[in-house]
Amino acid sequence: MSIVIERTDALAVAREVLQIEIEALQRVLEALDARFERAVEVLLRCQGRVVLSGVGKSGAIARKLAGTFSSTGTPAIFLHPTEAAHGDLGTITEQDVAILLSFRGESDELVLLCPALKRLRVYTIVMTGRPDSTLGRMADLVLEVPVEREACPHNLAPTASTTAMLALGDALAMATMAARGFTPRDFALNHPAGALGRRLLLRAHDVMRTGDSLAIVPENAPLRDALFAITKAGAGAACVVNEAGVMVGIVTDGDIRRRLLQDETALSRPVSEAMTRNPMVITGNPLAIEVLECFNSAPRKIGDLPVLDEQGKPIGMVVLKDLLRSGIV
Repeated sequence: MSIVIERTDALAVAREVLQIEIEALQRVLEALDARFERAVEVLLRCQGRVVLSGVGKSGAIARKLAGTFSSTGTPAIFLHPTEAAHGDLGTITEQDVAILLSFRGESDELVLLCPALKRLRVYTIVMTGRPDSTLGRMADLVLEVPVEREACPHNLAPTASTTAMLALGDALAMATMAARGFTPRDFALNHPAGALGRRLLLRAHDVMRTGDSLAIVPENAPLRDALFAITKAGAGAACVVNEAGVMVGIVTDGDIRRRLLQDETALSRPVSEAMTRNPMVITGNPLAIEVLECFNSAPRKIGDLPVLDEQGKPIGMVVLKDLLRSGIV
């Protein structure tokens, strides 16, 4: 037999759960003290890795926090306490710092792990709701998670406690990151495949077309040459240069079509008569996301942006469709 829950009842439960977890976080906030600052100092001095461990739901939080620490400048790993007792303890050195998560502080696996950590002289931080628990007493430092009750209607399933441990762990990782001077660029280096990494790392020179894919024509050449150059490069525009190779304008395939509609003999006329003088260009090697802003801020819609060197000579062409395919948006 299926049980049907009225929508109003479901919303009432949801509101109560969220309220309990909000109150739990508020208590964690109010409990912050010098012990938290001490934990940050310990992590900053750590010459090895931060080893996070926990069992069950706390273990899931520990695994997530290991990823957060690692991606924000503090090398970290997750160690399952049971596997540690069967050989994986060999991955820990005295240069490491351990953070053990157990709300009640009585997890047998972690209690068994602590003496081994002591023998290895590993500084041990315990995150728990019971500072006077077995784990709390064995720790070098306790970060208290003062949760009065779980959000579970039966006060059984780890809910408010795991939310609080996750938030406290995030706060510890962020405070350590800030103290370390970890920058957005550092973050991007740890996330090169993601959109954020591409936005912070990808630059104009990484996406511009060069070599045979860059169309360049002299300003006194016939417009026909520009058409052939654009077609050969598979591009939408050509850079127009003077005798010194300095860019003096740009001509697009659209410019050529419009010129032909006005004059059937236009292909034999000089490129300079059809080109746009003083076009928008890119100098240096800005971030790709900044180049995209140039496209968006252009007075009229454009699809190609020449990239110039310090002498004003074209070295590449950023094409809008290439930029959008790069994954920065």
